[in-house]
Amino acid sequence: MDKKLLKIQNKLKHLTGKAIADFNMIEAGDKVMVCLSGGKDSYTLLDILLLLQKKAPISFEIIAENLDQKQPGFPEYILPEYLQDRGIEYHIIEQDTYSIVKDIIPEGKTTCGLCSRLRRGILYSFAQQHNVTKIALGRHRDDRVETLFLNMFFGSKLKSMPPKLFSDDGKHTVIRPLSYCAEVDIAKYAELVNYPIIPCNLCGSQDNMQRQAIKMMLGDWERINPGRIENIARSMSNVVPSHLADSEIFDFSG
Repeated sequence: MDKKLLKIQNKLKHLTGKAIADFNMIEAGDKVMVCLSGGKDSYTLLDILLLLQKKAPISFEIIAENLDQKQPGFPEYILPEYLQDRGIEYHIIEQDTYSIVKDIIPEGKTTCGLCSRLRRGILYSFAQQHNVTKIALGRHRDDRVETLFLNMFFGSKLKSMPPKLFSDDGKHTVIRPLSYCAEVDIAKYAELVNYPIIPCNLCGSQDNMQRQAIKMMLGDWERINPGRIENIARSMSNVVPSHLADSEIFDFSG
C-alpha cells in the first residue's frame, strides 16, 4: 500500500475507533447498517468500519444500504457493482422522494430539510424490518461544527450533531463514527482510493444553502488561524453549564 494512503488510513482508523469507544457506538452482536450515498464520506465510513471490524475484540455485523431517490440521471449501477466486487452485503431501497421534494419545495428554495425527513423515515422503517441495531451515517467533524453554527445563527440554539443519537420513539440508534475525522482527511483518502463518487444533484450542489455560507466562513477562519475548527469541535466535549445562561441545565437560583 502507498505510504501516503497508509498514513491517512491509520489516522482515520484511530479517530474512528476513538469515537466508537468514547460514545459506546458499537456493541457485541450489533447489526450496523452503513448508509451509503455514493459520496466520499459514506464510502470512507464503510471502508474504515470494515477495517476496524477485522481487529475488533467484539463481533458485529455490517451491511450497506443505499436509498435510490430516483433523481434523474442517477447512475444506479455504480453502487451495486462496487459492493458486489467487494463482497459486501447490501440493500438498495427504491423510493421516489425526488418527485415529492420537487412538488412541495418552490424552485430556488433549499430542499435539504424535507429530503432529510423523508430519508430518515424510510431508513428507520427499513432498519426495523431488518433487525438493524445501529444506523451509521458518514457525518464528520466539520459537519458537526457547521451544524453548531447553523443552529446558533439561524435557530438561536446551542446544539450540534451528536456522535450518537436516539430516535424520539427510542427504537433506533444513529451513530456517526467519523465524528472526530476532518473533512480534508476524508477527501484526501477518497481521492487516493479513487472511489466511484456519485454527486447529489438534488440538494448537495445548491449554492444558496446556509450550510455553504457557514462552510466558507469556517474555511476562512481555518486559513487565518489553522486549528480553529478542531478547537471548536473539542469545545463541544468540554461544556461548562455554569458559564452559559440556560437555567434548565444549571440551577442559578439554588
